[in-house]
Amino acid sequence: MSSFTGPTGPTGPTGPTGFTGLTGLTGKTALVTGGSRGMGAAIALRLAAEGADVALTYVRREDAAHEVVTKIESMGRRAVAVRADAADAGDAAGAVERAADDLGGLDILVNNAGIGVLGPIGELSLGDVDRVLAVNVRSVFLASQAAAGLLRDGGRIISVGTALTRYAGGPGGTLYALSKSALTGMTKALAHELGRRRITVNLVQPGPVDTDMNPADGPFAEGQRAGTALGRFGSADEVASLVGYLAGADAAYVTGTELTVDGGHSA
Repeated sequence: MSSFTGPTGPTGPTGPTGFTGLTGLTGKTALVTGGSRGMGAAIALRLAAEGADVALTYVRREDAAHEVVTKIESMGRRAVAVRADAADAGDAAGAVERAADDLGGLDILVNNAGIGVLGPIGELSLGDVDRVLAVNVRSVFLASQAAAGLLRDGGRIISVGTALTRYAGGPGGTLYALSKSALTGMTKALAHELGRRRITVNLVQPGPVDTDMNPADGPFAEGQRAGTALGRFGSADEVASLVGYLAGADAAYVTGTELTVDGGHSA
């Protein structure tokens, strides 16, 4: 049985690789949970490159979190790193409140923090089940609940799931897929609940993405690559670009939906 606590991937020195920056989110404030590395870091940098001030959470890698903060500040944006364990109910909601306090309000919440425990169902312990559901389901609900009371009208809630909820992956992914599937129901229902305030709620479903926990040259990569229509892994920046779109004004009429970025893996 193996476990992972979230993906990582490369970013450029001042923002996502090859991205020069826009100003579509100027004046907006955002919180990205699990934003110290991987897709979370790429998302935080993308939002900052488009003009937003960004708070991000981390659990252990304080150095990595502050490296992202430094990159955001080099773009002329405000940034703050908040230590918060998504498995802790108080931290999950508290991080949202802290971000709003530090940034002077909140416009965008990106629920990116996640954990997966992979293994045959018979080998998974009750502790495994409790932790995965606490991080991947409860923390997303609690953060979204806190954000619902703090987001300005016209705000955004964007969650990061997995394309494994749209196709059957290899053996061992049952618990992870179960936990991420819950985000679909939450996204659709919450979109209706917050729609009158013009707050959109959407779910991004990444497929194979090149990270240090699932590298494109790793032992399990070839089967994943072969399963995509494009014959390659995606990058953290490509996921971040979709989140950036959903956070912006051009996506104001997109809500309650799942957007898959998986190279055609689930096609």
